[in-house]
Amino acid sequence: MLVLITYDVNVVSEGGQKRLRHISKSCLDYGMRVQNSVFECEVTPAQFVVLKNELLEIIDPSKDSLRFYMLGKKGRQKVEHIGAKAVADPVSDALII
Repeated sequence: MLVLITYDVNVVSEGGQKRLRHISKSCLDYGMRVQNSVFECEVTPAQFVVLKNELLEIIDPSKDSLRFYMLGKKGRQKVEHIGAKAVADPVSDALII
């Protein structure tokens, strides 16, 4: 399923920069950055639970915010991109190593 994850971290608070980096790294393990604090993640329901728990352990809920948009199995078909910085589709685009 496709999950859109957005976050806002208070970087002026103590540990804010570290939390920001950790959230970004965790999201990169499961998906691709599409904007500064926005990730598209293709995950199974079990992977989503693990990712969500990882992120909940990182953020400070009194200072930061985290949002999950569940777009489902056909979520990629619901995404329309206009403008620069198009993101590759990991499901349909070939990866040559």
